[in-house]
This record gives sequence, C-alpha cells and structure tokens, in this order.
Amino acid sequence: MRFHVVGLPHTSITRDFTACAFTEKVRKFAIMMKSLGHTVYTYGGPESESPADEHIPCITEEERLIAVGSQHYTMASFNYNLPHWIKFNNNVISGISERLEHQDFICVIGGYSHKPIADAFPGEMTVEFGIGYGGVFSKYKVFESYAWMHTVYGTTNTSPNALDGHFFDAVIPGYIDISEFPFRETPDDYYLFTGRMIERKGYEIAVEVCRRLNKRLILAGQGVAPSYGEHVGVVGSQKRAELMGGAIASFAPTIYIEPFGTVAPESMACGTPAITTDWGAFTETVVDGVSGYRCRTLKEFIEAAENAKYMDRAMVRQHAIDNYSLEVVALKYDKHFRRLSQLWEDGWYQL
Repeated sequence: MRFHVVGLPHTSITRDFTACAFTEKVRKFAIMMKSLGHTVYTYGGPESESPADEHIPCITEEERLIAVGSQHYTMASFNYNLPHWIKFNNNVISGISERLEHQDFICVIGGYSHKPIADAFPGEMTVEFGIGYGGVFSKYKVFESYAWMHTVYGTTNTSPNALDGHFFDAVIPGYIDISEFPFRETPDDYYLFTGRMIERKGYEIAVEVCRRLNKRLILAGQGVAPSYGEHVGVVGSQKRAELMGGAIASFAPTIYIEPFGTVAPESMACGTPAITTDWGAFTETVVDGVSGYRCRTLKEFIEAAENAKYMDRAMVRQHAIDNYSLEVVALKYDKHFRRLSQLWEDGWYQL
C-alpha cells in the first residue's frame, strides 16, 4: 500500500517537536507503515526524521517561524484561511499530484485545516488517521479511543440519523515508541504532572494532592508555575522520559473528555502508574488498580498517590507494551487500511 501523510505548517517532523501530538503521530505513523513494507511519502515542514521513502518540504523554515510567531509552536493556529496555511496546503496538493497513484491513501491529521487537500482529490480516499480533535470532515476516520468516537458522533452529527454509526470508521489507540521510555523498577521520591498548565488539564488536582501529602511534585509543561511544586517548563522527549521513569506516579487528571491522553501510556511504558480522572479515554487506557488509578474524589486521588508506590511496575510497563507499542498498533492500522482497500472492489460484500 502507498501512503501520503500530511504534517503541519508550524512544525517539522522531527523529535524537536515532540510536544506537538499531531506531529508525533505523523512521525511515528511513517515509522509503522515503513516497518510493514509500505511506501510512505511525508509532507510537512522543512525537515524530517521519519523513514519515509521521500519527504516533501511544503514550507520554508522562515515561513514556519512566522507561522509560529511569538507563541510556542503548540499554540499555533489551525486556521486554514491564514496565508501560511493556504500556501502549505497548495504545496501539499502539488506534491501529492506529482506522486499520486490511483488507490493511494491520503492521510491527514489537521481536521478542517486539511480539508482543502482532500477536496483536491475527490476520487481518492482521504483518511483522518488519528482523530483526537473535533471538526472532523472525512468519510473515513480513525479515532484514538471509543470514548472520543462516541463523543464526536454525539456532538457533531445533526442529521436525522445522528446516533447511527459508520461502518468504515475505526478506533485505533495512540502509539508510543517503547524504546524512548526506559523502564525504572525503583522510582525516586516525587510525583509528576506533564502537560499544559491550564485548569482543564487538572494540574491543580496534582498540586492539592501533593500539598496535602507533603510530597515533592514536579510539573513539566507550558504555563505559569503554581504556588506548590517545581515547575521545569517544557521539556524534550528524553528529559520527559527521565522524569516519568523517576516518578512514583504520573498525574493526568484531565477534566475534559480526553481523546487519548498520551501522557498516561508514556508513563506506563516507564513502569510508572498513571493517576487520572474516570472518564474519556482513560476508561480504556488505565486499568484501575493494575496500570494506574481512575479517581472521582480528592480522597480517591490521595489514596491513589499513596498506593501507587506498591504497584507492580513491570506489569504497568507490560500493559503499555501490549497495547500501545508501535509494533502492536502498526498491525491494527495495517488491518484497517486493508479493509478500506476492499472498498475499491466489493466493499461490504467482500468475502
């Protein structure tokens, strides 16, 4: 199979942009598809570390920096009417046109910001291959969790058959490179919060729990430091893995409906249990009492923090390997794209 995988105009497909979940999905998706022998073309910023057969730069570094502006790249706009988005999408369309063969897959990750690309190729399948966002448009969608698929179905479909499912959508979880997250059997004496320092990410819950327990808390992410804990700012992938591996537990108490929440599986990959809320994707990624704890009251969060030190960290890591490693998830994608390939033949009636 052949894949045209589209990134974003404000990042490059390298480890320098690991804080962007969209870009990381593009980079690792290319790794997975190449590992199975497929042909992969990536389209994105000026640089790429993916093993794609060819990377097609669709924006210069100077233009990328203008697109980011004075903000962190994770805060860049997804407005496809902006000049840099228009130029980027047009360059992607031109690049795909030069390489496209009928029945190739066009894989996009930017929601409506990538819709102009799909519109340019109405005779081919455009797949939104890692949906952890709203504003979906494609006929062919891959969601990161069942929780998010049902959330999108229920909030965006206003047709008379709003509660009907779609046969050729799929749920395939997020994925991590296990080798980037070394196992730590014995943690250090601290807890960790990784993410944006906003209320909806739940960092205040981590602060309150550790304050009450008089425990050390490290917070890694963009935002203003709270009154309690050690704020280390945005960290790279290696430092993030080190912090995760050394923590007794990793807090991810997201208040909104989390589409996937990669922080939890990443922490588990180090053997570090995740402490989360009890809704959204966490109901699928966190096995309560086995790979972490799902909580609904402050008392439960405090008990989870105290009990996390007694969890079997090898079992926690194995849960991540069995469910979210590139090797496991690659086969799920391969199966789904082969399913979609049947639509060029007998579709539903394929035997």
